[in-house]
Amino acid sequence: MKNSSSSSSLDFYYIEFTEFEDYGALRYVFFALCLLVFVIIISANVLIILVICLKKSLHQPMYIFICCLCVNSIVGSSSFFPRFLMDLLSDAHFISRPFCFIQMYMIFSCTSHELPLLCIMAYDRFVAICHPLHYNSKMTVKTATCLIIFAEVYPLVAVAVCVLMLVGLPLCRNKLHRLYCSKLGVLTCVDTTANQIAIQFATTTTIFIPMFLILYTYLRILVVCKRSSSELKDQRSDF
Repeated sequence: MKNSSSSSSLDFYYIEFTEFEDYGALRYVFFALCLLVFVIIISANVLIILVICLKKSLHQPMYIFICCLCVNSIVGSSSFFPRFLMDLLSDAHFISRPFCFIQMYMIFSCTSHELPLLCIMAYDRFVAICHPLHYNSKMTVKTATCLIIFAEVYPLVAVAVCVLMLVGLPLCRNKLHRLYCSKLGVLTCVDTTANQIAIQFATTTTIFIPMFLILYTYLRILVVCKRSSSELKDQRSDF
């Protein structure tokens, strides 16, 4: 604990998670179940990645996007579960401020990657179903690579900006009512309006806009499929 040079409040170096409770011997049961979930997530995603990488017939944009989702899931799970499992067995739940920011950045970066990747996958299916004759010309390796780079880089930058805006803020308390590092802005003593605006912008561009595009794309696919089904029925009735 150290005195803050910018305020009379205290600027804490360690943050305590307060959502953990003393479950006694049950903590070992929870630990075993969470460890099993973690192992299953890692194993399943690694298996999918290996199958896609080793089978040449799967070296196509759609499966490459799936591979990226699997990598994202592995990184995200690895950012949360090891620390969470340690806290389940520990009596004290303190984390240093730098590691807290690192965990927050990793978890939210992986969370921000999912919907942009799903949006790209939706676009891929839209082109394949609605414009099958132009699929190979529209969804080239170069196009897929550019889409993946954008879906990976933009969330990393957006989340980095939000986290860096919080790094220098003094903390007037260190008890965080969470199971992992998130919403550290509630612990600070200064105005966080700029941070909230940055977070809302990042949330809109990485979650709400991709979600809208995904819904719109699949709606278009459903319309095309329904139209094709109606035309097929009309042709059969003519015969």
